[in-house]
Amino acid sequence: MTTNTQVTTRSQVDVGCETSQFALGVGVTVAAMIGIWAVVCMASTLLDNGLGGVMRGLVGAIVGS
Repeated sequence: MTTNTQVTTRSQVDVGCETSQFALGVGVTVAAMIGIWAVVCMASTLLDNGLGGVMRGLVGAIVGS
């Protein structure tokens, strides 16, 4: 009676997959940082000008006055 055991090791790294995972991680991190910065800026604007001032500025930016 013989036992046939095979051990498979993966010694090669898929460079394309690793690179794309790294790039995706960097992209998600940068997008999250930009989103947090946008929320902080909006909160600061609301605190400084109030909701009415922000709405007037938004309408003025849209219609160009």
